[in-house]
Amino acid sequence: MSLAWAQALPGQPAPLFQALQAAMGAEIGHRLFTIMRHDAAAGRNARIHSSHQQQYPVGGAKPLRPTAWTQQLLVEGRPFIGQDADTIRATFADHATILALGCESVLNLPVLWNGRVLGTVNLLHRAGHYVPHHARIGMALAAWAAPALLDGACPSPASL
Repeated sequence: MSLAWAQALPGQPAPLFQALQAAMGAEIGHRLFTIMRHDAAAGRNARIHSSHQQQYPVGGAKPLRPTAWTQQLLVEGRPFIGQDADTIRATFADHATILALGCESVLNLPVLWNGRVLGTVNLLHRAGHYVPHHARIGMALAAWAAPALLDGACPSPASL
């Protein structure tokens, strides 16, 4: 289903997020796909979509730590690419769960609107999968999540 068609369907944001997950899978590839809503004031992100509900359920929230990853992705609004298990371990507190899913590379994409980061689209795959070309494609696709993140239908991290 096209993203434009999915965005027009009732019951948002689920139809749009499912279409975005499928489009990202076809164009870039992933083993794990999540969308997080960012709340800079509260200092945390909340999961609003997940391809793996058992390990990463919707509604889970993560407090943010001041790291190079946080600065690059959530402050500067630039994509983050991690190529291997060492990067996963160094970047994410939940690295054991990520690695158990066979994910050793990551592509985090900021969803930007009017000069601020609304959230992130996160793709994880086998080691070495993501390259800069994927970030360019991913940023174009991740932008489709902006209306859903701006809409009141998505819970804010503070409310979870």
